[in-house]
Amino acid sequence: MENNNLSRHFLLIVFFLSTRAYAQEPPSKLPDMVQTKTGMIKVEKLASLSEPWGMAWLPDGRLLVTEKPGRLRIYSEGKLSEPIKGLPKIEYHGQGGLLDVEIDPDFATNGFIYISYSEAAKVQPNVTRDVGDPRLGKFNDHTDAVLKGAAVARGKLEGNEIKNMEVIWQQLPKTIGRGHFGGRLVFATDGKLFITSSDRQRLEPAQDLSTNIGKILRINPDGSIPKDNPFINRKGVRPDIWSYGHRNPLGAALNPTSKQLWIHEMGAVHGDELNIPLAGKNYGWPIVSNGDNYDETRIPDHETRPEFAGPIAYWHPAISPSGLAFYTGSLFKGWTNNLLLGSFNSEALVRLSATGNNIDSEERIWLQRRIRDVIQAPDGSVWLLTDYKDGELLRLSPMETMEQ
Repeated sequence: MENNNLSRHFLLIVFFLSTRAYAQEPPSKLPDMVQTKTGMIKVEKLASLSEPWGMAWLPDGRLLVTEKPGRLRIYSEGKLSEPIKGLPKIEYHGQGGLLDVEIDPDFATNGFIYISYSEAAKVQPNVTRDVGDPRLGKFNDHTDAVLKGAAVARGKLEGNEIKNMEVIWQQLPKTIGRGHFGGRLVFATDGKLFITSSDRQRLEPAQDLSTNIGKILRINPDGSIPKDNPFINRKGVRPDIWSYGHRNPLGAALNPTSKQLWIHEMGAVHGDELNIPLAGKNYGWPIVSNGDNYDETRIPDHETRPEFAGPIAYWHPAISPSGLAFYTGSLFKGWTNNLLLGSFNSEALVRLSATGNNIDSEERIWLQRRIRDVIQAPDGSVWLLTDYKDGELLRLSPMETMEQ
């Protein structure tokens, strides 16, 4: 959303130094408080975690938290549980592992929870290296030769165990190595489940309607296909597709006013996007982007190809967004219906105010941490996950509230 006149070459250097994809060690000291446009905020560390990724509240006020190496825990009354049993085998490497968690809208009666994760194919090819792609630059792990893809599974949470876990969706086809799994899970008001599926750093599949890579997907809670999906009767097209032409959507949330799904997605070298994915629409990746490839080859901007749906906002330079929530509480004055998203590059919580589908203003609340996920607590406080091997669960609350 910002512009500057630095050369593209210098911006490439800034990009690589910012380590968009891989977490570094966090600073030694977390700020106790931070100043924002609406007042001073208290910052509390609640728990230590290893590469935390996603969160979901249970109806009784306990918090489900995923750790990318393959652990799901419950945070309650100041303590983390032991890892929950019953998870499927998870392929943990690079950007892959245990990703998001969500509960069923009817959890109180059916007990279902849903997880997204990366899974390896049962039969592996006889290869030892990824072939690579110059458009991805020089910072890729070509030794990762595992055939894998994202998956979503659901099961019943009973105590500290998930029972009858079954896979309800898979990213197909599986591909060799690389990152960009996506994996955010959001239930719509009609009970359908949205899944963000990234491009697996393969670029072209995002435009291929015979795959569900680089897409937003919509399924029923049991994995079946809703009859009103946009491509339900199109020959050669996957019926789970809702929208396509997406790169790496790592944040998704329902707008509380319009009830529409909003997402953000990382661009390549800059051009991170905020989108409202509509049924059947093509968002252009990799044909258009407001960023460029890592090898400095240019990508036409969205404005040059009006046949593609464009973002409602984008960032240049990049902020590397992850996690997204609409704030509906009243604890933070002036934040109601604002968007909250985490940022890797800015080490901040980003607050956006909007009128309808237009972004009016942006504030970056610097926390000296790469923020992986954001969620609103039942009491209106804001909880965050930091993106590190030595990760943290943080709580933000207004100082004046804490002093009363």
